[in-house]
Amino acid sequence: MEYTTLGDTGLEVSRICLGCMSFGSSDWREWVLDEEEGLELVDRAVELGINFFDTANMYSKGESERVLGKALEGRRDEMTVATKVFHEMDEDNPHSGGLSRKTIEQELENSLARLGMETIDLYQIHRWDYETPIETTMRALDDAVRRGKVRYLGASSMWAHQFADALHTSDRLGLERFLTMQNHYNLAYREEEREMLPLCERAGVAVIPWSPLARGYLARPHEDVEATTRGASEEYIHRHPYREGGGPEVNARVQELADEKGVKMAQIALSWVLHKDWVDAPIVGTTSVEHLEDAVEALDISLSDSDVEYLEEPYEPVRVSGHD
Repeated sequence: MEYTTLGDTGLEVSRICLGCMSFGSSDWREWVLDEEEGLELVDRAVELGINFFDTANMYSKGESERVLGKALEGRRDEMTVATKVFHEMDEDNPHSGGLSRKTIEQELENSLARLGMETIDLYQIHRWDYETPIETTMRALDDAVRRGKVRYLGASSMWAHQFADALHTSDRLGLERFLTMQNHYNLAYREEEREMLPLCERAGVAVIPWSPLARGYLARPHEDVEATTRGASEEYIHRHPYREGGGPEVNARVQELADEKGVKMAQIALSWVLHKDWVDAPIVGTTSVEHLEDAVEALDISLSDSDVEYLEEPYEPVRVSGHD
């Protein structure tokens, strides 16, 4: 395993972050692992040197946090745990979603209880709240840090101007600022290179992109994407513009380079993300130990400048996706 310092947090984290959306209950989404399989996956991740785990309160309506907390029991001090808040947890409770002070305070307590932790290492806003002033949100998050409930703050997909506003608000008011950005970034979706990634680079913000394999689109040939349970049942894979613009040709070139190097397509796609200087640790979600091991092995794959150029060349601008 390789390790890196996560932006300005001072935390030393593995270059692979295990995404835990696949933990919880198949009642939530068909492809999600139930508890026993989730525990096995975390155990293997720890054996492989992974010490960075990302979840959210909304994943399996809290079950992902509970499973992760159980899996890390007795070794939480050695790990960096990140979770998120924003999406509605209870359709009958309007205060269970958004980024108001009430929601942040009550959902933070709920996350801590499910994780079995006294403090969350990295607490992230899952999306931008158009109904709550950013000053209100940042004050509530700052209070959470000052009360010792949270160590560091992070954000996820939003427009660059919104993130700049949040950073400026924190600086202007003397509040804790966002130190990480979890955004949508992969070979088939590179719109973040226009504004968000340069902003993070200038502001010293760590980048921990989600969906580095484009929800599996870059893990198998274009025509075989729906052959898996997730590919056939996951509506979100079709909502993102992976198949638009140059996506199919990018997919074909990933396959070609993987065959040339004798590795898997997913490993080439992940290696490309790892070769990007502005990326700290991509968030890799998986439902099998084998795929987890493949992801770790991708750290050893070297791509030349010409390899990177060849993979990137077919890309065309596509619609912005992932902010909802």
